[in-house]
Amino acid sequence: MITEANRRLFQQQLQDLENDIMELAQAGQAAASTVELDQARVGRLSRMDALQGQAMSKEVLRRRKEQLREVRKALQRIDAGDYGKCQECGANITFERLKFKPETQFCVDCANATER
Repeated sequence: MITEANRRLFQQQLQDLENDIMELAQAGQAAASTVELDQARVGRLSRMDALQGQAMSKEVLRRRKEQLREVRKALQRIDAGDYGKCQECGANITFERLKFKPETQFCVDCANATER
């Protein structure tokens, strides 16, 4: 069980993380946009590099959006009074795990089970 002071601390941490992710996502939008290169001026390998960079940027953007969803869910759990409880088994999530990943919704055992 986490204390009210720790709950407020995690809430602030999550709100800061939400803001950081949104800023990074906005900055990454340009890198994930359509690659348009002048074929007469840019070689085939440069175009392939640009396309690979674009694909990597799209994946980073996808992961940021997923993390943003998780952060927002965690903030909703704080508002609902369910923060710090495993959404799978209902056990308390350890303080150390919440400190490491405040947006987590699973205890270590359930997280490991879902990854399998």
